[in-house]
Amino acid sequence: MKLNKFAYLALASLAFAACDMEDVVPQGGTLLATQVQETYIAAPSRAEALFSGMFTNLGAPTTVYSDRPDDWGFIMMAFSNDLEAADIWIPNSGYNWFSVCGELTSRNADYANPYIRYAAAYNEIAAANDIIKSYPADTEDADAINKMAQARAIRAFSYLNLAPYFQFSYAAGGKDFPCVPIVTEATEDFTNNPRATVAEVYKLIVDDLTYAIEKLEGYTRPDKAKIDQQVAYGLRARAYLNMEMWAEAAADAAKAAEGYTPATMEEVSHPFLKDIAEHNWIWGYDMTETTAATYPYATSSSWIRSFSANGYAAAGQVYSVCNNLLYDKIADTDVRKGWWVDANLESPLLEGLTWTDPATGNSATGNEIPTFETADKLAFLPLTNVKFGCNTVGTVTNDEDWPFMRVEEMILIQAEAVAKAGDEPKGRQILEDFVKTYRNPEYNSVVSGRSFSDEVWFQRRVELWGEGFANNDTRRLNKPLVRFHDSKSNVPEAFRFNMTADDGWWLMRFTTTETNTNLAVVDNTGGTQPVQDQNADLRDGVTD
Repeated sequence: MKLNKFAYLALASLAFAACDMEDVVPQGGTLLATQVQETYIAAPSRAEALFSGMFTNLGAPTTVYSDRPDDWGFIMMAFSNDLEAADIWIPNSGYNWFSVCGELTSRNADYANPYIRYAAAYNEIAAANDIIKSYPADTEDADAINKMAQARAIRAFSYLNLAPYFQFSYAAGGKDFPCVPIVTEATEDFTNNPRATVAEVYKLIVDDLTYAIEKLEGYTRPDKAKIDQQVAYGLRARAYLNMEMWAEAAADAAKAAEGYTPATMEEVSHPFLKDIAEHNWIWGYDMTETTAATYPYATSSSWIRSFSANGYAAAGQVYSVCNNLLYDKIADTDVRKGWWVDANLESPLLEGLTWTDPATGNSATGNEIPTFETADKLAFLPLTNVKFGCNTVGTVTNDEDWPFMRVEEMILIQAEAVAKAGDEPKGRQILEDFVKTYRNPEYNSVVSGRSFSDEVWFQRRVELWGEGFANNDTRRLNKPLVRFHDSKSNVPEAFRFNMTADDGWWLMRFTTTETNTNLAVVDNTGGTQPVQDQNADLRDGVTD
């Protein structure tokens, strides 16, 4: 088995999970005071490099550390956030570098996982600020304005990946509570920069995205890894959804979706979400073979994709698995039921696929793949996902792309927001048209007996599973964390607990580096570390 290959890294995961971050050079906004910027006129090549690097670092391996397989930018942040919610887990073993998310020990400020998530976001904010400062504020140069607009959109995206996790949502009364420090191109005092309120952070997000929408009018991007006006509309739709500005969220989501169509039933009847060229992607990360090769274990292919022969998931049997509470609610007529192998390790998505072991020449086809074992692959577990495909089954290049935004999300935003703005029949029609046309021809939004809000949440949980939305959705909807019902759960024992919606343990803690260098930050407190089987009576309205 290839497990020996990971032996050192597995031990490193345990040994350094609680390493002292005070000994690590800070990677977030606190470094900005020492960053001296050349102007665009003096060094245009530097501005161009900053701009390209800003997009590369969104998902590049080891952008905070040099050798950690759990360090892969915003894609890792999406994965971590989902693992902290209810619907996805990976086995609790020595090869699980994300066990802190399953246990919710990620509230320890000195653990590497929350440090990476905080630092990666503020590194992007720093890069965006650097780009904005690289050009004269009054420039009329179209290329400069375009870059500043995209930089401001990235800054907004970064804060959207921070704000929901450091304070309770608008719905939970968190609007005026402290959130995270705001760092812009105008910030000068980084050692005395207190937490802004949730409302202030979202004002910056909306202002940045409104600027981007205005300035990107008519811009045609060279590829979907960059940001155009529709991406900015989509990001603002997310912000408005979190702010419960329903009409605005629906309108922006509709504009973001223009010209895009969902993946068809046939297209999602095979492992997908691997290529930025997929027509339903609005924005994504274009992982090149060269970028992935810098550290292939720190990629989505290594962790969430079950078809890589050069990663942790297959070699360490730490596959991404669906919580059976959600899986059991998916109708058999829904094509998405096949996004996970069933209890017998079978899925129609495997039809026509072949995994060949280059070392032995042995191969497996279709439903033989889950039990096929090589030096690089162990058997699948029940409910292992086959949703996320690889360019080649048994790949070693790990250059699969990642969707940051796809049209299906925008349609689901429209359905929810239109209904909550006061027109539930229209919202219900939007939802039914999407699901019946593209996922389940027998779908009826009423038959489940859920409220329409919970029905949309169910559809989001299934459609967007593993893409980074679960934690934020649970929080903005003011829902409890429900991972098990009594003993009815396939979740590992250490991760098997429920948590009330108002538990202070939801809130992330600030890194020691931040609190040691920014003296105005007052950390989150409250809540207690969850324990196995706690709150067995909690229900969420979807998996009841």
